[in-house]
Amino acid sequence: MLDKKPVTKADIVATFLASIEGRRKFDQPYTHHLIDDLFPAAVAKELNELPFTAPTLEGVSGKRELHNDQRSYFDADSMARFPVMRPIAEALQSHEVTSAIAKAFDAPIDDTFLRLEYAVDTDGFWLEPHTDLGVKKFTCLIYLSEDQGHENLGTDIYADKDTHWGRSPFKQNSAMIFVPSDKTWHGFEKRPIVGLRKSVILNYVTRDWRAREQLSYPNETVRA
Repeated sequence: MLDKKPVTKADIVATFLASIEGRRKFDQPYTHHLIDDLFPAAVAKELNELPFTAPTLEGVSGKRELHNDQRSYFDADSMARFPVMRPIAEALQSHEVTSAIAKAFDAPIDDTFLRLEYAVDTDGFWLEPHTDLGVKKFTCLIYLSEDQGHENLGTDIYADKDTHWGRSPFKQNSAMIFVPSDKTWHGFEKRPIVGLRKSVILNYVTRDWRAREQLSYPNETVRA
């Protein structure tokens, strides 16, 4: 039996660019997009199977930063430990992808840093409505898990801080995308989570981002 051919940066660039081409745009309650098949299917499956654990909530939730000491990223250590992460970071750092993102979404990501968080959420998790406005110049919420009921665990979308508008579909290897503004209210309404809700949060962040240890390439910005 032949060994499985490793997925390359080029493979991921190709699928990511194709997913952008097939994007679906929505103007309400703010401009956002849905895309499918971001990565090769085998990559999405392998990502979902990585052994990261959920933060111990101890009854406290509402903001991810409440558990900063338990969060995971596509940083140097994780990319060395889990080889599937490296070609993803390389692809999303590449000018081919960053220029396509900037053009397709009018995203001001030139001279920003790539930040990829591997998020694991468990029952009791919720996020208050927030906008990502500030040092984040692009947000792409990539869904991974596919356990029972996870199709209902998409990102909650709000018309304003207090008005729930809808919810993105949660499907493995799909994503919700927006360029942060003072209108991009989103969060996660508390509801039952069976198993672990897994996702990757892709951001491009400005030079003002202080936690450089979270970045895939802390000494190298992207070009758009």
